[in-house]
Amino acid sequence: MRSKHPLSGPPREMYGIGRVEAFSDGVIAVAITLLVLDLRVPEPSDGGSLAHRLLELWPNYLAYAISFLAIGIMWINHHAALRRLKSVDHTLLVVNLLLLLCIVALPFSTSLFATYLDVEPGGHLAAVVYAGSFLVTSVVFLGLQFLIIVRKPHLLRVPLTRGRQRSLLLRGAVAVPTYLVAALLGLLTPLLTLAVCIVLGVFYFIPFRPTGPSMPEPAEDAGLDDS
Repeated sequence: MRSKHPLSGPPREMYGIGRVEAFSDGVIAVAITLLVLDLRVPEPSDGGSLAHRLLELWPNYLAYAISFLAIGIMWINHHAALRRLKSVDHTLLVVNLLLLLCIVALPFSTSLFATYLDVEPGGHLAAVVYAGSFLVTSVVFLGLQFLIIVRKPHLLRVPLTRGRQRSLLLRGAVAVPTYLVAALLGLLTPLLTLAVCIVLGVFYFIPFRPTGPSMPEPAEDAGLDDS
């Protein structure tokens, strides 16, 4: 009879990265495409020029640009996070699905905010919902990063130093209190929410390289640590 090792447990079920990344990319692509649906063509009318009616849609243009940038940055960071893994387990799959659930809801909150930005009294609530949707998304994304970097280092392709772990988590954590402040400022005026979201988008758009010495990385991953 074949003896079992006393310390051996049930095998952990692992999943390949390829299908997870392909599915996630597809969902994010759909979400970022849905944003453009709010850029509607102005209806012809007897009064006012087309240029004036296009200018009246400035909230739609601005909300579209901010949300497109935010989702695009999430995709870049999500891609970099998955490329650090050699495999994923069930927990990571569930958290990743929860993140995609939040991202797909962003076009709705964007459309809501663009429609009610200059409308009273709904503008304040729309601003809170808009910033709140990004707040929840950033919390879930930070949780995914924490799982990958801290809780499940055995799934990493290359170990990360403590300094690199800290840098990646701190940069991701900046979004949580910032979006919370943006949501609270929405109770005063939606324009402040818009301003904070713009500043945060610019912050994350700037290339970033974690501090601290790094472990040797596979050739195909070179350059992915700047997100």
